[in-house]
Amino acid sequence: MMGEREEDDDIEEAWLQLRPMEPLPSQCCGSGCSPCVFDLYHQNLARWEAARASKDRSLLHGPESQSCPSKLNPKTFVAFCISAMDRLTKDTYRVRFALPGNSQLGLQPGQHLILRGIVDDLEIQRAYTPISPANAEGYFEVLIKCYQMGLMSRYVESWRAGTIAFWRGPFGDFFYKPNQYGELLMLAAGTGLAPMVPILQSITDNEDDETFVTLVGCFKTFESIYLKTFLQEQARFWNVRTFFVLSQESSPEQLPWSYQEKTRFGHLGQDLIKELVSCCRRKPFALVCGSAEFTKDIARCLLCAGLTEDSYFLF
Repeated sequence: MMGEREEDDDIEEAWLQLRPMEPLPSQCCGSGCSPCVFDLYHQNLARWEAARASKDRSLLHGPESQSCPSKLNPKTFVAFCISAMDRLTKDTYRVRFALPGNSQLGLQPGQHLILRGIVDDLEIQRAYTPISPANAEGYFEVLIKCYQMGLMSRYVESWRAGTIAFWRGPFGDFFYKPNQYGELLMLAAGTGLAPMVPILQSITDNEDDETFVTLVGCFKTFESIYLKTFLQEQARFWNVRTFFVLSQESSPEQLPWSYQEKTRFGHLGQDLIKELVSCCRRKPFALVCGSAEFTKDIARCLLCAGLTEDSYFLF
């Protein structure tokens, strides 16, 4: 009898060691992804409980996936290798990841991914939006800003070409269709520019898409504007206008001539939002991305400017 009880205890201990661990708060990126890391935990916990009740460990693994190991998956982190890393400003990087052969990442323009990092034995997850074209072959690129006290920033700053990083996705509820809107009013602060980039490029790459675009980028200084060359090239298209709002500069004479007429100083507020909406060439649909505070303020301004809640999307 004693031997049987010990054997039962060993079996029970073995099952407890297989029990999924509940994620820490740091493992949730806070972007409302579906499935969230906590959704996956509850799915795995239910699978574990069913397997334990049936005493069948094969139930722990679920159905086998037939997909390519390098194919994106919203539930499972997949490894990608960094092929290049460029510093755009003192605290922001453009990072290129290699894809096998001429394969594509499989995102819709503006969708985002979740990056997993480990710092001081703590797992963290954050959301980033690729800035590469949705149809880019053999690579994808992300724009990442590093913060002095940020845990993910410490992880990112340790990267070099050849580093392996783990991503899952895609996520995001905005799906752009050509000619769906008369005009897109893109309002972005800092790295909030990221989801606008592939959407804008998908429009200008498609000669049949006649959507007008007004893009407003909010930055602290002229030097901190990301992707200047790309934005200048896009502004040459007949249906694209770009503007900038600089919060820590005040003199247009200090700017290059090509920026002087399309740059405002201060913050993007109610009056400027009304002006932008009224200057749109067709009925606008607004896309907004930036900090939580920026997004909340701009949504309020858009409503005051006459847009309805179904006339804008908040990333």
